[in-house]
Amino acid sequence: MNKNLFDFYLPKELIAQTPIQNRDNSKLMILEKYSGKIYHNNFKCISDFLEKGDLLVLNDSKVLKARIFGYKKDTTHKIEFLFLREISENIWETLTKPGKKAKIGTIILFKNNTMSGKIVDILENGNRIISLSTQNNKTVFNILDEIGTIPLPIYIKDSLKDDDRYQTLYSKHLGSVAAPTAGLHFTKEVFDKLEKKGVNIAYITLHVGVGTFRPVKTIEIEDHQMHSEFYNISKETLNLIKFTKENKKNIIAVGTTSCRTLETIGQNIDNPKLKGSTDIFIYPEYNFKLVDGIITNFHLPESSLIMLVSAFAGHENIMNAYKSAIENKYRFYSFGDCMLIK
Repeated sequence: MNKNLFDFYLPKELIAQTPIQNRDNSKLMILEKYSGKIYHNNFKCISDFLEKGDLLVLNDSKVLKARIFGYKKDTTHKIEFLFLREISENIWETLTKPGKKAKIGTIILFKNNTMSGKIVDILENGNRIISLSTQNNKTVFNILDEIGTIPLPIYIKDSLKDDDRYQTLYSKHLGSVAAPTAGLHFTKEVFDKLEKKGVNIAYITLHVGVGTFRPVKTIEIEDHQMHSEFYNISKETLNLIKFTKENKKNIIAVGTTSCRTLETIGQNIDNPKLKGSTDIFIYPEYNFKLVDGIITNFHLPESSLIMLVSAFAGHENIMNAYKSAIENKYRFYSFGDCMLIK
């Protein structure tokens, strides 16, 4: 399947640069995947489109302040680091810019000498492996929280006044370099309405990697190599999933990250691996195992994310929905509006 099928023109003014004042005041598109019908509403009313006994599955990963700057020892050469993932204690995979200044053996000093590091390897994709030492018994996570900044996507040009607006209200487990953005719309008021409706809530963790922003570069999407991300799901959540299925109610994934995690464990639901890495690539013709509905933002052209929602709702339905979103001035991407596909 050619990746050009997932391309579309988006006016730049529809790329949301800042979050709206009230999280739950975003526009909500409802797309019926079987009929292709489209309705327009407000996210505050999301509970109106769900049923008692349905299960919402949300990703409780928290975004790291993963972007920090360091200097080559004994020089003024400034290097930008994006901490991607912890390989083992004090050993991290990073993106560096400029990479040519971070050769193997290079010693890096960070702000106020709170942390130092040594480049110990360079991967095929150019990412650097850095071995770190911290001061005052602090962890790398502590240091990042003190001197790092939230790594906003490159299409967001405006600065973020409040870092919490790029975190979900229920974020808990540090490890993502990007927010699971479908969850940004949820507020306490929305959760209260869902509880009154009898909609159940469960949490999984999938740490979002930088690969989530990368477009599919291969002409034929089947040739694309999906990036790998760490996930974790509790026995309590697994039991809720099984209970929901047994009672013939719907499992609604909040975001593509939750969807990918659910479908990973759904491949062997009787004996699932509750913790590990997933590189599942979902595109049209995929047979969904667990997910009955998806709450999702509007995604980049030719991205693996738009391919995922096309697999769920049908390519024609998704492209029609995106056309409608543009015509109705929906806000796109991380700080944008969302849709419920059911």
